[in-house]
Amino acid sequence: MLAEHSYRSLAQKLVDAEFNRQEVVKLTAEYPDLSVEDAYRIQDELVAIKREQGHRVIALKMGFTSRAKMKQMNVNEPIYGHVFDYMSVDSGVLSFRELIHPKVEAEIAFILGRDIEGPGVTGAHVLAATEYVVPALEIIDSRYLNFQFTLPDVIADNTSASRVFIGSRLRRPDELELDLVGVTLSINGELKDLGAGAAVLGHPAHSVAMLANMLSRRGRKLHAGQLILTGGITGAQPLAVGDVVSAKWDGLGSIEFTVKE
Repeated sequence: MLAEHSYRSLAQKLVDAEFNRQEVVKLTAEYPDLSVEDAYRIQDELVAIKREQGHRVIALKMGFTSRAKMKQMNVNEPIYGHVFDYMSVDSGVLSFRELIHPKVEAEIAFILGRDIEGPGVTGAHVLAATEYVVPALEIIDSRYLNFQFTLPDVIADNTSASRVFIGSRLRRPDELELDLVGVTLSINGELKDLGAGAAVLGHPAHSVAMLANMLSRRGRKLHAGQLILTGGITGAQPLAVGDVVSAKWDGLGSIEFTVKE
């Protein structure tokens, strides 16, 4: 456990790194015994700082939701973070100068129709409580030097949350077989990756269920109207100024944006 004041100071360090577009050395380089619990407490402080700055949380997001990534990171459950209002992009243009080393991944997001509270939440519970699903492109942008981090580092850094594009097409969850929904992600007309909803823990609803159960351990729950990004169906692809990004989802439409300086 860190000293109480350290949570706040480390969170402020990460907030400043994001604001100044300045990479920092991962926290575990100085605090090698940093635990997952410590990391979520740092994330809590980061969220508190953002709220004090006048920002509001508009969504929750899941990370490490592919079995391969979980095995790579030696974890048995995903991680979660927060998406703030300033991270939502409506213009179809991503400003590179606001970021450090952004990457894009395609996801399916859920909009809840009613509260969900763990423990014991299943994918079936989630589908019954979901009002709509929508396509989403998440821009992740670690604040750490060379995108290098351990599990506690990335949790503390709000799971690299940076920007998000939310599609305009809403579908009821029972209108689609979400585990079979195919996605293609192209950059400058070149196919970079593709996948299906099953890449997210076998079914994207399982990701929301795990989130509800993880939050319940901290006395929290998911709320009606909440937006949840369930995790990358595709791998995260690096972006550069001038890139034109296009993603298409079976039954959910498409999203396109341009990276400008």
